[in-house]
Amino acid sequence: MRLHRNLVFATIDALSEIFNEGKYADKVIEKTLKRDKRWGSRDRSFIAETTYDIVRWKRLYAEIAEVKEPFSRQNLFRLFAVWATLRGIKLPDWKQLEETPTRRIKGKFDSLSKIRKYRESIPDWLDETGVKELGEKKWEKEIHALNEQAPVIIRTNTLKTTKEALQKQLADEEIFTRPIKNHPEALVLEERANVFKTQAFKDGFFEVQDASSQLVAHFLDVQPGMRVVDTCAGAGGKTLHLAALMENKGQIVALDIYGNKLKELKRRARRAGAHNIDPRAIDNNKVIKKLKGSADRVLIDAPCSGLGVLSRNPDAKWKLQPEFIETLKQTQSEILEQYSKILKPGGKMVYATCSVLPSENQDQVEKFLNSEAGKDFKKVKDEKILSSETGYDGFYMALLEKSN
Repeated sequence: MRLHRNLVFATIDALSEIFNEGKYADKVIEKTLKRDKRWGSRDRSFIAETTYDIVRWKRLYAEIAEVKEPFSRQNLFRLFAVWATLRGIKLPDWKQLEETPTRRIKGKFDSLSKIRKYRESIPDWLDETGVKELGEKKWEKEIHALNEQAPVIIRTNTLKTTKEALQKQLADEEIFTRPIKNHPEALVLEERANVFKTQAFKDGFFEVQDASSQLVAHFLDVQPGMRVVDTCAGAGGKTLHLAALMENKGQIVALDIYGNKLKELKRRARRAGAHNIDPRAIDNNKVIKKLKGSADRVLIDAPCSGLGVLSRNPDAKWKLQPEFIETLKQTQSEILEQYSKILKPGGKMVYATCSVLPSENQDQVEKFLNSEAGKDFKKVKDEKILSSETGYDGFYMALLEKSN
């Protein structure tokens, strides 16, 4: 593989923004890829995948390269040299890559790979938390799986097409997919590709959504004609799925504290042909009070650590702090207590997170059921999805029912 100077320099610039300025990797990469119109799909995928790789393995590479944050430009080139050497890529004789001790890199990699926090490239506190919550064996497997590159999975929009028709249409656009067992609307791409450029996407025939996330709307057991409240709707991945399952009948009240996310939801709903969604920003307590006891179904897709989705957001492990997780748990408890009041007697509610930590998941549900706010609720079932067992995102969902 021959390294092209402008692609390597673009990667270094992106890494500088992510590591030194604390910017989000996905946003930085999106912006970087627009820098040169002449870049083809192979060039773009080199920048995106190399940047994500170095972000994912930051701790391991920094230890091998003997560099510390904040990284100077020279040190970012050293991280790049480690990445290239470990992939067997011959380094060009640029002055930025001078004196790269390739033999030492491989030796250090072998010795550091014996220690999990370096091998899986994670902060000490995260390794300790994982062991404490999941146990040594389970955590070992899970963090290894979360370091794998996530597959691209799409959800068929059944308001507009069928899975079989979508598969055929994408094949006509040279994007090949296969179905996933027990995931009725899911298709996984056989090779990574920019699906947003396809006509099928522009026509609203699918959304990009991980297989685990696609299980949540089904778990809520919605029916056409119901009144459903999605309390943390965000940009609406699960809201749109609910609309399709309800065949556009009934009403989905989509709540979020961020109005800009709801604007994005409106845009996506238009493209998807979803007409039964009513977005409402939570700008004061009255919004929740007005909905008290009015919903047949309530979805609480709670804010969480996101540890189940590290394979697609590798920079999250460097941004997360243990104190933030403690604050999140408090928020999760408050949300459960407050939003559960929206449910009608006899209604059902799902509490879901994209975390693998029991303290954010089943422990929160148990705490709620043992509280005054949860005294009329019972747990019908729950599901713990581990990346190491499925190959998809780590997720948790619990279905609760309110007595009549």
